[in-house]
Amino acid sequence: MSLEHAILGFLNYRAFSGYDLKKAFDTSVNHFWPADQSQIYRTLARLAERGWAEMEIVPQEDRPDRKEYHITDAGREELRRWLVTPLPRQDTRHPGLIQVFFAGQLSDEEILEMFEREAETVRETLARYDQAPQDSAEYVRTVGSPRETFFWMLTLECGIANSQAFLRWLESVIERIKDKQHPSD
Repeated sequence: MSLEHAILGFLNYRAFSGYDLKKAFDTSVNHFWPADQSQIYRTLARLAERGWAEMEIVPQEDRPDRKEYHITDAGREELRRWLVTPLPRQDTRHPGLIQVFFAGQLSDEEILEMFEREAETVRETLARYDQAPQDSAEYVRTVGSPRETFFWMLTLECGIANSQAFLRWLESVIERIKDKQHPSD
């Protein structure tokens, strides 16, 4: 997935400034596709260069003028083309699993600390996922489409299911190490 297409997807709902797009990312797709402010602004400039978006200056009285981006017909065509195109399979890399692979070189205490730290991170992620529907409520109202909301929530459901499965595995490993259910040299 490209940031360009994610931004086109948001612009297809309505016009956004770069600042508002960052808020939209943080309260909707951040659990699987984070983006920082500078990436968003660079990508908006590229979309405008390609003719997929247009920038409009919106005068404001008490603040600097606001730059809002609108999707163009060419941008809608590109978004649709991308949505119906099968994506290439991505190589999966898990830096944490490289640590697990070589963890036999550590003491059980160090290994337990590593796994418990990771389990706590996953629990924190699950807590954020619980908050996601409330955080995205503004965008749900803005778009006003139960169909769109259904598909948005599928991404959250996937994140929750993956995190829960990972947490179950981590907790299983922690118990096996505590119970000394592993070979020792």
